[in-house]
Amino acid sequence: MVRQSAGTGSDQRHVSLVALPDAGISTLSGIFDVMNEFTFRGMPGAKAGAQAPFHIEIVGETAGPLKLASGIPITVQRAITEIEATDIVIVPSVWLRHERWEKGRYPDLVAWLHRMYDRGAVLCSACSGIFLLAETGLFDGKDATVHYNYARAFAATYPAVPIHPERVLIISGLREELVSSGASMAWHDLALYLIARYAGATTAQVVARSFALQWHQDGLAPYIVFEGKRDHGDADILSAQQWLDKHFAIANPVEEMIKRSQLAERTFKRRFTNATGLTPIAYVQRLRIEDAKRRLERTGVSIDEISWQVGYEDPAFFRRLFKRTTKLAPGAYRKHFRIPNFARL
Repeated sequence: MVRQSAGTGSDQRHVSLVALPDAGISTLSGIFDVMNEFTFRGMPGAKAGAQAPFHIEIVGETAGPLKLASGIPITVQRAITEIEATDIVIVPSVWLRHERWEKGRYPDLVAWLHRMYDRGAVLCSACSGIFLLAETGLFDGKDATVHYNYARAFAATYPAVPIHPERVLIISGLREELVSSGASMAWHDLALYLIARYAGATTAQVVARSFALQWHQDGLAPYIVFEGKRDHGDADILSAQQWLDKHFAIANPVEEMIKRSQLAERTFKRRFTNATGLTPIAYVQRLRIEDAKRRLERTGVSIDEISWQVGYEDPAFFRRLFKRTTKLAPGAYRKHFRIPNFARL
C-alpha cells in the first residue's frame, strides 16, 4: 500500500488534520501529538536523520487562529485552498449542537474533502467527525462507526450510511480509503492503525508503549449504556417502559406488562417492538444486564448473587447472556470497569 506521497513527493505521507469551529481539542491535539512523534524522536531503529513517515498539518478553511468548540484557540497552519493533494485526511471529533448535526454549514470543506478523495486521499474520522465526512456522500452504502451516544442522530441524518457504534474501527472502500473510529478515545486505535499501515506494526507498538495507548480489542459494546427508545409517540408502550424501569427484576415482567396494559398479547408485543425496536423480552434482558453492569462496577457482590438480584435464577444462563450482550464475561467486565479503590470516597 506504499505509494509516493501526494503532498511531499516521497514515501512520507502528508496528513491533513482538519480543524473547524465544532471540533474538540482533545482528539485533535492527541492525534497531532501521536502522529508527530517521529518528527521529534525519529523512527524506531532507524539511522539518525531518517525521514519521518508522516508530515502532519492542522488545516482549515482559513489559516490563522481558530476558536474550537470548547472555546480554546488553536492555530490553523494551512488553508485548504492551498492544498491541491494530500495522502490522509483526518476529521477529529466534533461537538453536536442540540444533539444534531446541521448540514450545509461547511460547503467549502465538504467540496475539498471530496476533491482530496478523488485525488487518492484516505479519508478518516475520529468519533463524531464522521458527521462532516458523511456529508460528502462518499460513505453512502459503506459501513462506518460513530460515538454510540450519537448513533441515533447519525442514523437520522445519514440513513444511507450503515452505522455500527459498537465497533472500534471500520475500514471501508475498495482501496480501504474510508476509515472511521468509534467513541472518544478510539482515536487511539485510528492513529495506531495508520501508523501500522504506513510505518509497520513494530513501529505502531513502539508508539503505543511510548504514549501508553491501548487497542480496544474488546470493541465498544462493554461501554455502551442501554437507553430504551422513548420518542416513539406510543403512550401505552411508554407507560409500560416507565413501569419496567423499576420492576424489570420481578418474575415474568413481560406477562405483568401485558396485563397492566389491558391490550391483547399479540397487539402489545407488536406495538412494543415497533416502538422500541426490541421485543419485550429482549428489552427486559437489556435492562437487567445494564443493572448487572452497575453492580459489577460498584460492588463486590458475587456474580451468582448479582444474577439473582437482576432477575435470573440460573447463573449459567446469566453469564451467557451477559457475554453475548457486552462481549465480556461478567468477571472480565468487573476487572476492566470496577471503580478502583483509590477513586472511592
